[in-house]
Amino acid sequence: MEKICAETLKEKLRRGDLLAEDCPSRNVLKHLTSRWGVLVLIVLDDGTHRFGELRKKIGGVSERMLAETLQGLETDGMVLRTDHHEVPPHVDYRLTPLGREAAKRVSSLADWIEINLPRIAKNWPAN
Repeated sequence: MEKICAETLKEKLRRGDLLAEDCPSRNVLKHLTSRWGVLVLIVLDDGTHRFGELRKKIGGVSERMLAETLQGLETDGMVLRTDHHEVPPHVDYRLTPLGREAAKRVSSLADWIEINLPRIAKNWPAN
């Protein structure tokens, strides 16, 4: 006798289905794996940083892109923003426990890319 496992939409959405067009997991994937998202997670894995420190450490990121990236990661519960209510403004960013888990995973991918860059570059068209 064949067992039929019917999964409700609510269960499927809770679990996530990245291949489905309307899956909410896709926004999280976008935030975690964007160029700036990966780099923010890697830098914050070393500890708490202010906005300006992050911008200096992540070469090439604009203020707007860094702010959007941090907001997305904060919305997903990866980054904690602490406003110290001081003048001039003093705001810190750090990873949450969930963010530290994500940082470890994207760091592994970034490490793999760095280690294999010579092999990867061999496939690029010659300039």
